Amino acid sequence: MKRILTIQDISCLGKCSITIALPVLSAMGAETVILPTAVLSTHTMFKNFTVRDLTDQLLPIAEHWKSENVRFDAIYTGYLGSAEEIEIAKRIFEMFRTEDTLLFIDPVMGDNGKLYPAFDQAYAALNAGLCAGADIIVPNITEACLMTGTEYRETYDREYIVSLLEKLSALGAAVSVLTGVSLAPGKTGVMGCDHRNGTFFEYQNGRVDAVYHGTGDLFSSVCVGAVLRGRTLEEAVKIAADYTAHTIRVTLNNPAKPWYGVDFEKTLPDLLDALRTAE
Repeated sequence: MKRILTIQDISCLGKCSITIALPVLSAMGAETVILPTAVLSTHTMFKNFTVRDLTDQLLPIAEHWKSENVRFDAIYTGYLGSAEEIEIAKRIFEMFRTEDTLLFIDPVMGDNGKLYPAFDQAYAALNAGLCAGADIIVPNITEACLMTGTEYRETYDREYIVSLLEKLSALGAAVSVLTGVSLAPGKTGVMGCDHRNGTFFEYQNGRVDAVYHGTGDLFSSVCVGAVLRGRTLEEAVKIAADYTAHTIRVTLNNPAKPWYGVDFEKTLPDLLDALRTAE
């Protein structure tokens, strides 16, 4: 069984970050080890949420694992809440990464052309440094623009996306995958580049006109889980994109109209069926 370490926060209610990564990756057959950067009562779309920062616990936990000779087949980072946590994540990479360890980074920090309120451009630069040496990075268009100093555009063409991917190559990751890319009306998906050989790939599916918190975490978790199961990255992003869209559609049909997260619990059997079909 493959073992993956995921470094991100726990939102106790809200279906995002670790509360998506842990059940999804476990269902996909990976032993999932968590390193929580903070514990929140809910995710930040709720009002009056509480937060307990765990930055001072990250290295002691990692050092304990090191003393027990723990090894990881993959390390997957999501939301890191501060510059200090980015630096600690780099140290943890050094502690546990081997030639066979997959390093998968989702540089969560913004959307719709803007940084999240807690961050500034200096934080974006640190996230760019975090991506250096990664095997796979999966920024959205906003995050890619912030890390490369590119002007964000609401409307764009294929040439703009190709140029953005080419700029991402300077960060040092082996492969970059841009998420939330629309290359035709009514479509959305991903476009990626393997910077080792300059080849591009893309996948588009039907756009679902709904926005839910945590869908980026769902996509990333499924993608890294599929790669760990031996799928190529192109196969993995297709599975992840289709599953995320399917889960949004199922959530939209829920009479209770949940607003704070998607009903991925209902669709996990469909994900496993898709993985078996792809084998």
